[in-house]
Amino acid sequence: MQVILANPRGFCAGVRMAIDVVDQVLEVFPDRAIHVYHEIVHNKHVVGRFRERGVRFVESIDDVPPGEVVVFSAHGISPEVRAQAERRNLIAIDATCPLVTKVHSEAVRYARQGYQILLIGHRNHQEVIGTCGEAPDAIQIVETPEDIPSLDIRDPDRLVYLTQTTLSTDDARVIIDALRQAFPNIKSPPSEDICYATTNRQHAVRTLAPLCELVLIVGSQNSSNSKRLTEIAENVGTRAQLLDDVSDLDPAWFEGVNNVLLSAGASAPEDLVAGICRELVARFGATLALGDVVEENVDFALPGNLRKAMRARGIDPETRRIRVEPPQILEAIYGSTAVPLTIEGT
Repeated sequence: MQVILANPRGFCAGVRMAIDVVDQVLEVFPDRAIHVYHEIVHNKHVVGRFRERGVRFVESIDDVPPGEVVVFSAHGISPEVRAQAERRNLIAIDATCPLVTKVHSEAVRYARQGYQILLIGHRNHQEVIGTCGEAPDAIQIVETPEDIPSLDIRDPDRLVYLTQTTLSTDDARVIIDALRQAFPNIKSPPSEDICYATTNRQHAVRTLAPLCELVLIVGSQNSSNSKRLTEIAENVGTRAQLLDDVSDLDPAWFEGVNNVLLSAGASAPEDLVAGICRELVARFGATLALGDVVEENVDFALPGNLRKAMRARGIDPETRRIRVEPPQILEAIYGSTAVPLTIEGT
């Protein structure tokens, strides 16, 4: 059996930043209780590991005692949540992904210009809730093309669409095409809202899945981008399974399978991928191959208010920039080394 490791996979720079922010906050405020508003990212292992270190996850700002530290998750928040934190005199550290912040800024700008905004995304996703909070009177949510006839449109020439950053590019395109058919003059955002990492991971799966009989996506059930990866694999005709970790593996999945594609959602830690590799090498004698489709080398700075707190404690924040690079495949960690896979047309 050959296991192809999709590259890129796993942590994007925004998720890496959010996780590193909580790590740094634990170091900078060692004597304080650290609270995170919502799950920092949608992965049960990441959240569980922080809980073991004493981090408290809350669903309401009212659950954070006045004057304490709160970290806003990668998915973004509404202005009202930020105002609640200020009223409670909280030390607020914003770990919102910069690409989500970009969508928030677009929503504010278009609302001020008098546009109605059609936000393509999942109504109950925290990112969509936060974006809607930026301009609640101007935004309507579109989850499927079937939602379009029920939209309340004042002027079809003053419409713009925005998208949730973690959508499937395939699904988003279907909705965008339907919106353009219904409203030919609808305006698009100045640059793509679906984030580079989501797009790259989807492109890698779309490219590599046809080479395999089975696709494994590491990610939690509440991870939107992980679910989209399984859907994309199935859209190109390859059976796909979403699993949290090695304990979810089912030997029956591998009957008659010679080639497996292994990828991970943007919030899944790489050690979970390594654990699955070790199991497949040990159980099936699998060999590992590197499916390099898109090269990613991205870095983000830490949030400004955290940098300020670090400097006050003698820590240089420039030494703590967040960088995401492809992992090295070492036998001691993955159960085997890996050879490059030749991919035509990439």
